Amino acid sequence: MVQIDEIAPDLFRLSVYVPDLDMQFNHFLVRDDEPLLFHAGLRGMFPLLRDAVATLLDPARLGYVAWSHFESDECGALNEWLQVAPQAEPVCTLVGKLVSVDDFSMRPARGMTPGDVLATGKYRYRFYASPHIPHGWDAGVLFEETQQTLFCSDLFHHFGNVAALCSSDLIGPTRQAMEQLQRGPLAGYMPYTRHTAGVLRALAELRPTTLAVMHGSSFRGDAGTQLTDLAGVIRENFDRA
Repeated sequence: MVQIDEIAPDLFRLSVYVPDLDMQFNHFLVRDDEPLLFHAGLRGMFPLLRDAVATLLDPARLGYVAWSHFESDECGALNEWLQVAPQAEPVCTLVGKLVSVDDFSMRPARGMTPGDVLATGKYRYRFYASPHIPHGWDAGVLFEETQQTLFCSDLFHHFGNVAALCSSDLIGPTRQAMEQLQRGPLAGYMPYTRHTAGVLRALAELRPTTLAVMHGSSFRGDAGTQLTDLAGVIRENFDRA
């Protein structure tokens, strides 16, 4: 089952909860002249997600499929979406395009840098490189400049079948999740480097008002404070490890 919620104008959160993992997998659809899907999702979830998208728009109309970094839950079903939407263009960081995506994808990706703008109609997007944040040297986050939404992938990862959108603090649930992950086989899930605090500070300076979170509740409010505080949580987890 896919839970669909409009968390901002024209921005829909499509969430699949997996009880065995106690975790939500969230995908974000922007309804515009050239619709954008952020997170292609796992291949096994594709039929569910395709049918969910179809309740909001014809999947064949998708103009862009984007994601943060090369990982199965980010882009595993990319080619299935490209088959359904013949005009859709894959969109990722330039590093992602060069090192992984163009070999994997049935169509070449648009590899973006912060100087590039992706316009879907009413909305404008820029990719900001965030190497190893949350993980992977190809990682980046996508920022929508009109409504100031940051598509932040695995940042603020937390567990549970939680509300689609919150305005309370995400730091506590994120800290708890990172402590849990550190005790298991996914230790090292989110590394800390000398660049981590600076990258998160620069993202905070964009002054996002909505955080579109891949695993857990999305957030609306003072997102800048959440981003700067997150650096400390990642550092704590690194020091503990």
